Amino acid sequence: MSSERPEADACDLLCLDLPVAEAIRGGMPPLPGLETAAAAAKALADPTRLTVAAAQAEGGELCVCDLAWVVGQAQNLVSHHLRQLRHAGLAASRRQGRLVMYTLTDRGRALIRAVLDPAPAARPTTNRT
Repeated sequence: MSSERPEADACDLLCLDLPVAEAIRGGMPPLPGLETAAAAAKALADPTRLTVAAAQAEGGELCVCDLAWVVGQAQNLVSHHLRQLRHAGLAASRRQGRLVMYTLTDRGRALIRAVLDPAPAARPTTNRT
């Protein structure tokens, strides 16, 4: 059990640096933009959906059949996850005859890179002697 107090994450006194705080507050994105960003991040919170998106990032434009085989899941499940990615603005689709082809949007590719790229602290370091 931790001996840390719940209040340990809060200041013990009001120490507001008003000019800095006002500058930050003035530069914050409006709520609708934050809601859109949160929905995009939430779309990748599912491990299967993240796997599908990672496969798309690697393969480019792919049909549902190819993606289902790559990720080892049923086509109807992959199709469901692709629909969720499309609704979040992370993927786009187009019909090619009887096939539906999916690709990540620019935003989807950028978010996948951000999510899957290990943080600098998590990268292995080499010791030089």
